[in-house]
Amino acid sequence: MAIHNREAFLDNVAEQLGRTRRTKVESPVYSVHPQERVFQGATQDELVGKLEEQCKVIHTSFTSTTLETLGETLRTVLNDYSVTKVVGAAGARNDATHLSTVYAELQSEGYDIHLWDENKGRENVTFAEQAGAGIVFSDITLAESGTVTLFNDRYNGRSISLLPETFIAIVPKSTLVPRMTQASQLIHEEEKKGNPVSSCVSFVTGPSNSADIEMNLIVGVHGPVKATYILVDDL
Repeated sequence: MAIHNREAFLDNVAEQLGRTRRTKVESPVYSVHPQERVFQGATQDELVGKLEEQCKVIHTSFTSTTLETLGETLRTVLNDYSVTKVVGAAGARNDATHLSTVYAELQSEGYDIHLWDENKGRENVTFAEQAGAGIVFSDITLAESGTVTLFNDRYNGRSISLLPETFIAIVPKSTLVPRMTQASQLIHEEEKKGNPVSSCVSFVTGPSNSADIEMNLIVGVHGPVKATYILVDDL
């Protein structure tokens, strides 16, 4: 749809307000930054402790492992949930963490594994609707709220974390930050460096839940009913 007389209209609005027409948004400069003092100076181990504590609040299972035992840990989690149909994110991280090998082994044992493939379009979503678990990597992890940040792209569709009954997030220890303040700063820094972040960023905090006006919490309203975070110590 074409827009007519936009410039003249905006110029007139600015004139009526008695100020110069603004052509860009400038971030305000604050004299104090209380949001940056939360967990300021906390070590990665302290942030891990906070994340584990918060997982209890958000009804999320928490387990830690090493890069060498990640495959074994993932297999245990899937067995505990009795899940055999799995949708996962694709991309180089599967090779870097040896998950590609783990997925191949699981398939040979009868598991139905589907890695997100941009060329398969709707087929990805259909599989995710039927999957018992969706597996993704956290790009930035907020210790304070127990939130994993997902940069959704051609390897990592949103449906992986939204449609399966169980949500499994692999959390590299190096991705831990105190809270949303630092997460947004990291995203802005990457943009300034010329490293565009995905146009779709998802913030996921445990299983889906909602509460009515009387604050009666219901888990599993519009997404996964169960969730597990697997912290990888040396990733």
